[in-house]
Amino acid sequence: MDVASVRKDFPTIRKGKGIYLDSACQSLKPDSVIEKITEYYSEYPACGGRSVHSMGTCVSAGVDETREKLSSFFGCDDPCEFVFMKNTTEGMNTIARGFGLKKDDIVVTTDVEHNSNHAQWLAMASEVGIRRKYIKSSKYGEFDIDLFKQQMSSRVKLVAVGHTSNVTGYTIPLKEITEIAHDYGAAVAVDGAQSAPHMSINLKKLDVDFFCASLHKMLGPTGVGFMYGKSERLKDLKPLIYGGGSVAITTYDSIKISSAPEKFESGLENYSGIIASAFALDYLLKIGMKNITKHESKLQRRIHEGVKNIENLSIVGSNDPDKRGSVFSFNVEGLNSHDIAMMLDNIGSIMIRSGMHCAHPFFISRGIDGCARASFYLYNNEDDIDKFVETLDKIVTKFSK
Repeated sequence: MDVASVRKDFPTIRKGKGIYLDSACQSLKPDSVIEKITEYYSEYPACGGRSVHSMGTCVSAGVDETREKLSSFFGCDDPCEFVFMKNTTEGMNTIARGFGLKKDDIVVTTDVEHNSNHAQWLAMASEVGIRRKYIKSSKYGEFDIDLFKQQMSSRVKLVAVGHTSNVTGYTIPLKEITEIAHDYGAAVAVDGAQSAPHMSINLKKLDVDFFCASLHKMLGPTGVGFMYGKSERLKDLKPLIYGGGSVAITTYDSIKISSAPEKFESGLENYSGIIASAFALDYLLKIGMKNITKHESKLQRRIHEGVKNIENLSIVGSNDPDKRGSVFSFNVEGLNSHDIAMMLDNIGSIMIRSGMHCAHPFFISRGIDGCARASFYLYNNEDDIDKFVETLDKIVTKFSK
């Protein structure tokens, strides 16, 4: 993987805007994606799936192309199993609200979920009366397959899990979890926001029923994500909202819903973002997902080696770099995580995330007041990591107790 060449494709890196280590939140965008967004607005700024004129046809073709590339990218053969969403959160909420859960139905999650796979279950418990159970993880946030087996029963209707943690970087054994869930007749819904950008994923082989991810974490534009669902699951799933595009025909007192994927895509879509996302997928395929995983693993090990002698620093999650993916979360005794983030930015133009990262229960249950998080991607290099470690060491030496 030629990282030096990759870096030339990203405007903020070329312009020396600083070291971006916040890709778990949102990735940078390459030139090809940015140019495609501009092309939409300058060449064919029309609606897709409605108008039959030339510009509208161009938009529809572009949307179809991205849907087809998504299907191929994730090892599937039916593009209609991929629904465009704003983000992972909208997809996971669509599943929660549309699955048809009833009072006393059980939903099983883990105790390290992002709010995109946590808050809606609390709401559903209050509003519908479902029962939500979660699998208690280890101190480091690692999944316990034996505890999972103990929680499963025929009353479990849905297992909803995050594939990779945005705090610890740990990836759960999804294939094994899916097999167990299906043995009990439960469906499996996956928050893949942190796994899809960083590893090769074949949804057919994993056999999950639903999988949601955000293309804005995969070099794509903001406001674009997707929900994958097996065709039979999408047929039974109810839309989250209704309106133009999602209905086949209405009268004053009746409605006929369109088939998937249209029934979930009410109103005008983010056409420029959807069309440009095809070029983000092309870029990732050109680099190769396995090469990206290998590169990130190398950077993760470099961080761990670099910080091992920094006093008062504690890692949130596993100390094993091979279990962390592209996320490095940490705390420094005597320093607030927000202060660390601001000092890294002010002193070294190094951008990281701080706080509880929308995974509040993980921190509260462990008595931790958030953490600082550096997250990297295919465009980061060893020099980025070394400058991060060097600047962090200076901050800790000067300001920590």
